[in-house]
Amino acid sequence: QVQLQESGPGLVKPSQTLSLTCTVSGGSLTTNYYYWSWIRQPPGKGQEWMGAIAWDGSTYYSPSLKSHTSISRYTSKNQFSLQLSSVTPEDTAVYYCARDGTLGSDYGRDWGQGTQVTVSS
Repeated sequence: QVQLQESGPGLVKPSQTLSLTCTVSGGSLTTNYYYWSWIRQPPGKGQEWMGAIAWDGSTYYSPSLKSHTSISRYTSKNQFSLQLSSVTPEDTAVYYCARDGTLGSDYGRDWGQGTQVTVSS
């Protein structure tokens, strides 16, 4: 059973870069055909898929976030990370990491528990 755990600061100042790490256990980032995703849910709004890194290291991003989002991985630590630059208060959300069998699809998705990030001065 794969388990995912998000970690990172809970408070980020406007214009700074939000950095989160997802630690994976019970599964490998390089196992064929899985996508390792970041999803967020702002307060009172629906979930938003932000992007993913595939088993082969390819990256995919939501077009609306692509210009200031970066996802990378550290296979030796079985971790992958999210960087979101130039944040504003609208980036306040619960951030989730997840494993997907299909890119961008929540069918069969394995979720982390989520971590609250607030953007405020």
